[in-house]
Order: sequence, then C-alpha cells, then structure tokens
Amino acid sequence: MSDREVVVVGGGQAGLATSHELSAAGVEHVILERDRVGQTWRGRWDSFTLVTPNWTLDLPGFPYDGDDPEGHVPRDDIVRYVERYADSFAAPVREGIDVSSLEPGSGGGFLLRTSAGDLQAKTVVLATGAYQRAHRPPVAGAFPHDLLVIDAEDYTNAGALPAGPVLVVGCGQTGCQLAEELQLDGREVFLACGRAPWGPRRLEGRDLVTWLCETSFMDQRLSDLPSPQARLIANVQTTGRDGGHDLHYRVLQAMGVHLLGHLVGVDGSRASFAPDLAQSVAFGDARWADLRNLLRKELPAKGLTVPELPEPAPFRADPPLEVNLEGFGAVVFTSGFRPDYSRWVHFGAFDEHGFPVCDEGASTVVPGLYFVGVHFLRKRKSSLMWGVGEDAAIVARSIALR
Repeated sequence: MSDREVVVVGGGQAGLATSHELSAAGVEHVILERDRVGQTWRGRWDSFTLVTPNWTLDLPGFPYDGDDPEGHVPRDDIVRYVERYADSFAAPVREGIDVSSLEPGSGGGFLLRTSAGDLQAKTVVLATGAYQRAHRPPVAGAFPHDLLVIDAEDYTNAGALPAGPVLVVGCGQTGCQLAEELQLDGREVFLACGRAPWGPRRLEGRDLVTWLCETSFMDQRLSDLPSPQARLIANVQTTGRDGGHDLHYRVLQAMGVHLLGHLVGVDGSRASFAPDLAQSVAFGDARWADLRNLLRKELPAKGLTVPELPEPAPFRADPPLEVNLEGFGAVVFTSGFRPDYSRWVHFGAFDEHGFPVCDEGASTVVPGLYFVGVHFLRKRKSSLMWGVGEDAAIVARSIALR
C-alpha cells in the first residue's frame, strides 16, 4: 500500500462520519476497514433491532428519511442505512484490510502494519468502535468444559444453541433482550443480574430517548459523572423488538425468567450467585428517579409539558443462591465490552481503563493521533449514531488545520 497523509481506521459510523467531514474540508484520506462497512451491525444477532428510535439514524449530511421516526428498524435496515451513507459521498473506504499494528513511523508519524502491506501516515484517526472486546469476569473460566459458553457477539438465535435451559450473565440491554428472546422460544432462562438503569420505552407516545434529548442528558461529559468508572454502567434496559416496549427486571420476572443475583462462583456443575438482586433492582429504580428529576427540572425550561412519569411497581426478590447446571444448553455472557487498543496500538496513549487520553478527540499524548466513536469521548452521545457527527466535525477541523 502507498503512504498516506491521513488514514482512518474503521469503516463503521464513526469512521464514515469522520470521512464525510474530512471530505467536506478537502482533506484527502483513506478508510481501512478489516471487513465491510457497518460490520459491527452486521454481526448482531438475527432479530436485533435499533434500540434508539429511528430518527437517531442521523449521520452528518444523511438524516433519517423514513416514515416511522419513533419506531425501531431491524438489523439489516441499519446496515443498509450505513451502506447508503458510504455511497452518498463516495467514501474512500478499502474493505477487507485489517490493521494489525499501529507503531511509531521512521522519521515521525505512524507506521500501520496491515494485511495489504505496511504504510506510513502523518495523521491517524482510530474509529474502531465503542465496543471492541467482550468482557468476561474471571469466574467465566470455571464452567464445565462440556457446557457451551459464548459471548453475546457469538449468539445468532435461540435455535442455534443446544437444547436445555440457558444462563444469561449480564443485565444491560443485550442481556435483557436475549433473555426475552430465549424465554419466548420456550427455553427456561436464568438471568444473572447486576446494576443497570431502566426506564419506560415511551412516555405519552414519544420514545424515552426523544424526551431525554430535550434535556442535557446526552450532552453530559465524563467530568459530570461521579467517577470515570461510571461510564461502564450498563445502558438503560429496554428493547426495540416488535415496535419497542418496556423490558426490565419486572417485565422479565412476569414473563417467567428466573432472576438471580450476580454470578460469584462455579464449582463443578453448580453456579452460585450473590444475594444482591434486591439491591440491583433498587439501583435501577434510583437511576429512573434521577431521570424523572431531570425531566421535571429541564423540560419546562424548554416550554415542554412534563409527561406522566410512572413510579416503579413493587418487586419481589427471593432468588436462589445456587443453580445446578446439569442439563443446561448454554451460558451466554453479555457483561459488556472494554477498549482493546493496547493489543495493537503501540503508544502509551491510554488511561488505566484502556480509554484514550485526549482532548476534543485529539490525543494529548501522541500528536497526530485522533479518536472518534469512543464511549464518552466528549459526551454521553459520542459513540451513538446521531452523536458521533459532532465529534467527527471537530476532529476533521483539527486535522485540516494541521
């Protein structure tokens, strides 16, 4: 491959949004994508739907043009939107090129080692996604070897799993959605629960996300959180399935899903769980109370009437502390993702949690290195489809000035 002034690594929404803004600024560049554009969306399970409302399909210069802005499109429609976006401005993307290493270049700049050969670049933008490496707690390695243990990214549908009950570990959006799907398929489902926020899918006909975008919620910065670790808290429990509906611990319990405390150990065929289900539910209720307070405080200032905000229903928490795994078909881990830069980026440009140390998307450690699409890069919405464009524009302006 020939050397380049600017290389963008990653052909998902972040990389394409950055490319759009670089093109608008007249900056020549190339996007390297290890597979196909929008590959992260392609890899979701078969029944996956957009969790945010359809109007959030809003990349720079390419707003949602459908007729159901408050609905939730399926996975393949998301992929088609990303493909159409790339075509709309002839994004200079080269698919099927894997970047295995980013190193200091000879004489300055960067050396990218790729499946198509090495190349030098003066500026590099890493847009490799907010969710890079599936996280498993240490106890994950203790399950019996004859029991299928997979991460959510390897799940396709209920029929692909061996027969028998299923233990789902993790309680964010993905964990709740897979637990619901498996339960509807007739499986006996056990869900190991932790701390996660929840909220109603809709309030007076508008999606909760739409309401929250009328407040400062999506513009909150990392410094607004109680600690940097707080950015790893699960997303609000909900789903876009079947048009979108509430999906949280109370809904799953009413469906017949067995709710458990968080997984603490595995000894042979027996898994043990902490007696903390009630505390996890209380945590989610407290976060919904926070959102209610935010809506009540900020909506009137915009001239909006506060919708009716439901109080949590009573919850019964008497879970077993041990489950016999004999006869189980699978364990599915949905315990979140962590950054994976340190595996292939050979610069000390990251904090103790693996997140890039940067200001407005520009590394404060390595000149010429930029990031887009990182969770809480600048704001809560930085990794989201309708939020990434703001960061992409800032990064593109900075590169153009260089």
